[in-house]
Amino acid sequence: MAELSQSAAAAIGGANLVEARTADVGQRRERQRIGRLRMLAVLLGIPTAYLWFRILTDRPLNLLQLPSFGPDWMLYALPLVIVVAIGIAVAMPMMAGRSPHVEYRPEQIGIGFDDVIGIGPVKEEVLRTLNTFLGYKVYKDQLGGTPRRGLMFEGPPGTGKTHMARAMAQEAGVPFLFVSATSFQSMFYGATARKIRSYFKELRKAARAEGGAIGFIEEIDAIAGRRGGMDSTPASLVLGEVDAMAIGRSATRTERMGVSEGTGGVVNELLVQMQSFDDPPTGDKIYNGMVDAINKFLPAHRQIERRPSDYNNILLIAATNRADMLDPALLRPGRFARRLAFELPAREDRRALIDHFLSSKSHEAELTADTLRDELAAMTFGYTPVMIEHLMDEALIHALRGGRDAMSWKDISAARLTEEVGLKNPVPYTDRERTLVATHEAGHATIAYLSGMRRLEVLSIVKRAGSLGLLAHGDMDEEYNKSRTELEAMMDISMGGMVAEELMFGESSTGPAGDLASATNIACRLVGAAGMGSSLVSLAAGNGGMFDGGDLVSKVLRDSHTRPEVERVLAVSKARAQALMAANTHVLFALRDALLDRDELIGQEIYDVAASAGEPIREVRLERRGQDRRSEDHLASARDSARGLTVAYGKFAVDDDTIVSLD
Repeated sequence: MAELSQSAAAAIGGANLVEARTADVGQRRERQRIGRLRMLAVLLGIPTAYLWFRILTDRPLNLLQLPSFGPDWMLYALPLVIVVAIGIAVAMPMMAGRSPHVEYRPEQIGIGFDDVIGIGPVKEEVLRTLNTFLGYKVYKDQLGGTPRRGLMFEGPPGTGKTHMARAMAQEAGVPFLFVSATSFQSMFYGATARKIRSYFKELRKAARAEGGAIGFIEEIDAIAGRRGGMDSTPASLVLGEVDAMAIGRSATRTERMGVSEGTGGVVNELLVQMQSFDDPPTGDKIYNGMVDAINKFLPAHRQIERRPSDYNNILLIAATNRADMLDPALLRPGRFARRLAFELPAREDRRALIDHFLSSKSHEAELTADTLRDELAAMTFGYTPVMIEHLMDEALIHALRGGRDAMSWKDISAARLTEEVGLKNPVPYTDRERTLVATHEAGHATIAYLSGMRRLEVLSIVKRAGSLGLLAHGDMDEEYNKSRTELEAMMDISMGGMVAEELMFGESSTGPAGDLASATNIACRLVGAAGMGSSLVSLAAGNGGMFDGGDLVSKVLRDSHTRPEVERVLAVSKARAQALMAANTHVLFALRDALLDRDELIGQEIYDVAASAGEPIREVRLERRGQDRRSEDHLASARDSARGLTVAYGKFAVDDDTIVSLD
């Protein structure tokens, strides 16, 4: 048994993909090909022999001669046309049950595993699945295992789900039957279920003919949503379900609700078909039916043996962006037994994608530098592979617009800014408004520069997509968690625009409205979800549940205990920004003047202007006195205490208990 296992492991258990031509799939395909050639020889041989017999007996047939009609052919032509029209009308609902798939042969698919970049762990798991698919007889007969029949690809749009499925079909060398879930839907009652049956019938037919077939259902959530009454929760997570836990057995709670016959019927048909991969072909069904009829008259020891069902080597892949909405029965072992999550690519993966895409796109020599490619990988945090490729395509368009045949770093930067913020839409500002916008954006940039925690990318006073100006900034390093200090820095940056306006003009405009919304959002998450306030209770615990009363921000602001704390956090943030801004007006003025002169600063230009203003003062100290009195209006207190102190920086009182001062 050990030798058998070792040979099976050597055949299909390696780290590399099994060669399809020599695997079980290839051997079966070769047997099917030889069988088709023999059938073709028989089908062509019989009429050929008959024609030669007629020629040798001087009775040749003229196959090109048209049949002759009598003089009264018009009498039966019209009724024949009517009968055909009625037949077409009757057949239309029947035709609606045809499979809507599109079949791709391996040679039609121009991508392979070498073109799948940035999803290493998923690629390894897919390779293992594909090896058992290709060597299914070894895995099934020698090891006694049951090959995977279903894979569920889940993840955000553009992460490579369809791309991976096509590469699998090309590497396996088998037909790829692509279908969109919405194409199963039909206006005729029952036609959707018929289309699903037809699709699986075509899958079985292709698998028998080619030794295997891969089916791919795009956006399966369109037809496989959760049925009513199938909301099950593990008993250990349900309050009050103590009896099942006490006796040590698994249990579920099922919410009984009305079942939608339409949705439920489609899901039921899909479930049944996923259990019917090994249905015999029509010929075997007829033969077995005749055997069953004959066996009724035969004694037990003379029964004729029925033909067994052959194993149909099928791998069904489904893709969805909303796996949580799928019916639980679809995700059990035996159906979509393996769920593979396609995540956003990490920094190293994005760098590999950038190298891959630039290898086939025209670019300037400067983009061959590792430093620029690393910087681009850092700047595209949160991008999917499709978004990265699209960014480079847009950069090429930008280069063509400038009369160049290759993209440069400036083209990529301009394309990224356009994609993330919007097209430039310059509008004429009045002198006062232009100065106001420049001061506001310079205020954001000043606090961001002083924090030292953000990478400054673009500072602009050019109108884009409804924004009069902008500061684009990102994380210094690729991090997935935020500390309290980082969250406070982001709130301070949001307050920078308002503080700069008040410092320069004595009052703020409506411009900081969006900044305050952003700061409030951060403060609510800090207090109501991250446990960084005075309470460890998370108001996010009920999100999506029975007691959920809305989004987190709404719940925090409605709560009588957390709202005053949010106001205090925002007031302290504004006081910090006021102290920093008053101490660093030379940086603020330098950035404002540069914006008024150039309209836009990109990347290092921002740092150069800020550094040229002189040495900054970065440190502030938070002094606490006495007890917190959360019932007070801290925001009003901060405004009253800070009023009049914006010019001569030093100490900024938030309330009677807290003072922000410069070290």
